[in-house]
Amino acid sequence: MRAITFNELRKIKDSLPDGSIHRIADELGLHVDTVRNFFGGFHFQVGKSVGIHFEPGPDGGLVIMDDSTVLECALKILREENARQMESAEA
Repeated sequence: MRAITFNELRKIKDSLPDGSIHRIADELGLHVDTVRNFFGGFHFQVGKSVGIHFEPGPDGGLVIMDDSTVLECALKILREENARQMESAEA
């Protein structure tokens, strides 16, 4: 189980490069709307619930995750993007 603030989760989502939601869905074998739901979306007609729970509080409240696999995949993409940007800056 992992917990972060809702604002932190949204910041991670907003920092992802274009196409990342689809990439995460493809890599994890999930429907794209399920990944959107993980980041606070409400696409339950097609996507599924992703085992996150919202608790009210400061900084948007807490997001408690039963499974942080989607988050870990998003953080991996951000690390890759940062490495690409560092390489470009050095070139």
